[in-house]
Amino acid sequence: MKTTRNFLMLVAVLGLLSMFSFGQAASTPTTKKDSATASDKKSDTMASDKKAAKAEQKPLVDINSASKDELTALPGIGDAYSQKIIDGRPYANKTQLLSKKILPKATYDGVKAQIVAKHAAKEGKMAAKTDHMSHEDMNKPAPKK
Repeated sequence: MKTTRNFLMLVAVLGLLSMFSFGQAASTPTTKKDSATASDKKSDTMASDKKAAKAEQKPLVDINSASKDELTALPGIGDAYSQKIIDGRPYANKTQLLSKKILPKATYDGVKAQIVAKHAAKEGKMAAKTDHMSHEDMNKPAPKK
């Protein structure tokens, strides 16, 4: 009991000491040379963050309408996979690339943030009724002219 208590006290003291040592390292005064180096590093970090943000802002590739070249530009997608994607159209959602076994999981995981499966715009209800016959209309005889 006493050893456990002593051990816990030792751990608590070491934890407090480590907090103070980290605080001192962050607040040490810097010279002009050090501050210039720090600002260079800061600007490099900001530039890399901006590049990463631009990479995230790329428009998503619609797997239902993209050309073969657009699909091939995706990482891990070559000519064979892009042709399989085109042949497997249409897709209700991008996960159908896995369920239809178009892409392996590793390849899909590499491109899933860059793709989307947009649905084709549906025409109005009236246009759909005039363009297509219902099952009931097929059983009726054709109108006489």
